[in-house]
Amino acid sequence: MVHADEIDDALGGDAAAAAASPSESAAPAIKKPTFSPLAISAPFYEQFTDDWNSRWKVSHAKKELTDKSIEEEWAYIGQWAVEEPSVLKGIEGDKGLVVKNVAAHHAISAKFDKPIDNTGKSLVVQYEVKLQNGLECGGAYLKLLKENADLHAEEFSNASPYVIMFGPDKCGATNKVHFIFKHKNPKTGEYEEKHLQSPPMAKITKQTTLYTLIVNPDQTFELRIDGKNVKDGSLLEDFTPAVNPPAEIDDPEDSKPEDWVDTPRISDPDAKKPEDWDEDAPVEIVDEEAVKPEDWLDDEPEFVPDPEAKKPEDWDDEEDGDWIPSTVSNPKCQEISGCGMWEKPMKANPAYKGKWSAPMIDNPAYKGPWAPRKIPNPNYFEDKIPSNFEPIGAIGYELWTMTKDILFDNIYVGHSIKDAEKLQKETFDVKKAIEEAEEAATAPKAPEPPKMVDSFKEDPLAFIKAKIEPFIAVALKDPIAAIRAFPEVAGGLAAVIGTILALLIGLISLAVAPAKVKKAAPASDKKPETKIQEAAKAEGSSSESDNKPKASRRTSKKA
Repeated sequence: MVHADEIDDALGGDAAAAAASPSESAAPAIKKPTFSPLAISAPFYEQFTDDWNSRWKVSHAKKELTDKSIEEEWAYIGQWAVEEPSVLKGIEGDKGLVVKNVAAHHAISAKFDKPIDNTGKSLVVQYEVKLQNGLECGGAYLKLLKENADLHAEEFSNASPYVIMFGPDKCGATNKVHFIFKHKNPKTGEYEEKHLQSPPMAKITKQTTLYTLIVNPDQTFELRIDGKNVKDGSLLEDFTPAVNPPAEIDDPEDSKPEDWVDTPRISDPDAKKPEDWDEDAPVEIVDEEAVKPEDWLDDEPEFVPDPEAKKPEDWDDEEDGDWIPSTVSNPKCQEISGCGMWEKPMKANPAYKGKWSAPMIDNPAYKGPWAPRKIPNPNYFEDKIPSNFEPIGAIGYELWTMTKDILFDNIYVGHSIKDAEKLQKETFDVKKAIEEAEEAATAPKAPEPPKMVDSFKEDPLAFIKAKIEPFIAVALKDPIAAIRAFPEVAGGLAAVIGTILALLIGLISLAVAPAKVKKAAPASDKKPETKIQEAAKAEGSSSESDNKPKASRRTSKKA
């Protein structure tokens, strides 16, 4: 049975193919504004104007490997460029920082004029990402680097300590927007990464995407994508591992007492097996009431040699042994109860009870699950304001990606949500609207619905096409279903194909048939004199046979 939705699905592919036809007319040009720098005061603000290289430094350091067994050295050889987008350009002259190589490690950073101290303030991090070729496997996140002496003395690398890591990352099943911050343990002085639980998914599109992170002094945070909230929560509650360790821990020296009973139920010690309980009774017994069916053939085997089996031509009895044909089910046994020696079947034993076991009862000695006692955590501390990050001295992109031409633009790092929203309104919102319009204008147009033709006389070609196209579409998926759904088309095609085959066979027969050639008389070996004598005899006898039927060649020889 063919369902309508199956036919629609089959036709949908053809419609999509028609929609993507290159013969469509070019999209109309969209008027675009020209880039003009926007004046905003912030600790760090980058629109990649012509003097960008005075702020940014490409790193050529070697990547620090955590796996010491790897002897190969990996250097940051990936190239960077500042250029206009090549896909869906929203604003003329608007340039961004672009990753230029595939399967290469890239690193670039820019130091701040003055370290950012976030104590008691909101921290706002915002930047645009444009995945001009999508994102197959790689990151597009940024790092806010910790202010220290090494930051100014060494090149930026994966070993450079960071305070916050934020932005999209995708590879295989992984697709998320990172928000990781490093927190210093006030007791040990060690740093630990705190990862956001259940991060939102990155937006994979060739249009520009805006990522915004806001951390408030009340320890709450908000993540936005394209200006819309996608995640919010608390630094103290929504990160793994937690900022603050538990105040109490299990006592490592405590152990469960030997007499502690943590088994809630036991077998009833007072229960006894009933006297009539037979543990040796079998599960099944012979059905003594069964009677052999009347049509049962005792003398017929259940399997017989396959009559169609043939000994292989290359079978060697000396090397391969005696050849024995394969067996098949005896056809005489197919429509009757059975063949061969009949035996009474087995049936479930009504007396079977199995092995006896005492019923379970609540354990009167049960004390509950044991747990070690709690003691004060010697490593406990409480940081109520983790939003007071350590001073931030630079921003950097340290990436590896299998997709090139990732573009970054309009980076804002500061304390004003209002300024970040102003930047969004006058840059991102403008280019986003243009990119959407341009993508819509260049998208394949939906195909026009096919013209409905009710009769062959009205439009023969359109009528035939309307009948055959859905049949072919369904037949490519399920030929039997196509025949059932469109029997008249299948019959017509079969008739046409049969006619064509008949014509082809007739033409081939005419082409290969030999022409009739008249046979030449066989050459005679007789001498001239003998021929003359035979001719005279034949002439003399012809007068006698004028009124008689002519004799056959065999009769002539007898005469």
